[in-house]
Amino acid sequence: MKGTIAKKYVNALVKSCSEKELLSIGESLSQLTSAFRLARFNNIILSPDVTSEKKCEFVLSLIEKVDVKLTNFIKLLAKNDRLSIIPSISKELKYQISLRNNVFEGEIISNFELSKEQIAKLEENFGKKFNAKIKLNNVVSNYPGIKIELDDLGVEVSFSLNRLKSQMVEHILKAI
Repeated sequence: MKGTIAKKYVNALVKSCSEKELLSIGESLSQLTSAFRLARFNNIILSPDVTSEKKCEFVLSLIEKVDVKLTNFIKLLAKNDRLSIIPSISKELKYQISLRNNVFEGEIISNFELSKEQIAKLEENFGKKFNAKIKLNNVVSNYPGIKIELDDLGVEVSFSLNRLKSQMVEHILKAI
């Protein structure tokens, strides 16, 4: 539900703002999104005791670069009691900007650190495959293998050591 509502707000932003304004608004909304991780912040935003004007002032006070369009946008969200969907709006706006610029971000999840050259090679290969500029971030976790996720493109590629071992055992057993 939040995603659908967020898309409508983002579509309005995309239609009414220039590329530079969209980038600035996206940056500001990303900053606000980090505030939503704090329980106290959410309590204020969701509190029925705090007026929408006070909520609006509070949210605007957290933004470093405030311009007229962003101020009006935050006021509109506050008036319609939609400040709580700012993280969804931020995510959708980032996606729309990526689509416009044909630049997508993804993650390489593995249990070891990849070199800059390896990451660059993967970015280049995926960029050729999808005819887009791909930016990959390496995330070290306990995943036994390598997994590449490009959420905006709906792509996930994985190479699991456990799966490779089980397929090798299966192949050997078939050969016997």
